[in-house]
Amino acid sequence: MKRVAIGQAGGPTSVINATLVGLVKELMNDYKISFILNGYDGLVHEDIMEGTNEIIKWVVQHEHIPGACLGSGRYLMSENEITGIVNFLKRENINVLVFIGGNGTMEALHKVDLEATRQGYELQVIGLPKTVDNDINYTDHAPGFGSAAKYVAHTTRDLSYDLRSMKNFEQVRIIETMGRNAGWLTAASGFLKKHEEEGPHFIALPERQLSKEKLLDAVESAVSRHGYAIAVVSEGVLWDEGHQVGKTIINNRPVLGGISTEVEKFLSEQLNVEVRSDILGMNQRCFSSLVSEADKKEAYLTGATGGRWIKQEFSSVVVTIQRSDEADYKIQMKPIALKDVAVSGERLMPDYFIDNPKKYYKWLSPIIDGSGITYPNLSPKNGGEKKKLRNN
Repeated sequence: MKRVAIGQAGGPTSVINATLVGLVKELMNDYKISFILNGYDGLVHEDIMEGTNEIIKWVVQHEHIPGACLGSGRYLMSENEITGIVNFLKRENINVLVFIGGNGTMEALHKVDLEATRQGYELQVIGLPKTVDNDINYTDHAPGFGSAAKYVAHTTRDLSYDLRSMKNFEQVRIIETMGRNAGWLTAASGFLKKHEEEGPHFIALPERQLSKEKLLDAVESAVSRHGYAIAVVSEGVLWDEGHQVGKTIINNRPVLGGISTEVEKFLSEQLNVEVRSDILGMNQRCFSSLVSEADKKEAYLTGATGGRWIKQEFSSVVVTIQRSDEADYKIQMKPIALKDVAVSGERLMPDYFIDNPKKYYKWLSPIIDGSGITYPNLSPKNGGEKKKLRNN
């Protein structure tokens, strides 16, 4: 019986365990399963857990639970460690290696695949995508994104009604989302906007240089007309001199965050209003109460498909989701070479969606899978007295 080792890596999502369970259920009767703990860190340090009946039952219980139940995290492997990984896989007679993850995960998996080939070790390798950022190339969208987008859309709308209630106390809120260098998640903030008064009143994406003057004009106009303004900014937005705002650097990877604070300072200096900045934080990727049903089903299907392809001897491929019908949403799973995904970099939001939000929202609708109730207009009447807001 062949032995398969399975790991989860990178930032988790609310449906990453559904992918794991789909894979495990497909393989559990035909393969000996081992679980890699804590991503590539666990693989490097040979920290694996045997898939006994009790452990598999425990894993399956996590199908609808957020977070990566095997442990995830980020780990930058050296060349020597990659060599050591393949030696370990050979020593343990592991024939199949599967990782669930994003761009960094696929790049690392490709390196392990290449090293196995170099050593002449026959290793079957499969990549299963996940990311809330939706920045993996060659797939229409990635599992995890739909649920995160749904959370951002609902939260932005709800904050509009919250801020409207408090507009005599504070007038402007800056919401910061995840997404790194791609604006897919941030742009989803406007998906539920049905009334002109509702936020967001300004959206800043990392694909475009932020114009401070346009930001200022949009916020000033919204506050003048409605008494408050909601602006949504991606963590990867270019700010002063075209630079991103970062917290720190870990393993040569910039950890972004804090752009909302910079925007808060700027608007506070320019306008005679109270401004608050909010970072949506990890809720975007783990809020189980707003999981998209479509996202959860596709996450499970991604894992199950990977399991079937393992039985069919597919190797060095990533499972991708392809939209086969624009009018009536249907998908099919397609294998894409792991090498192509690994070297393709980040998938940024295309201009045709940035310039035409309605087209983007139409594309996004079946992935978010439902918008819930329609909210009434925030105020019984629109408009308001124009007043001077800019500081001298």
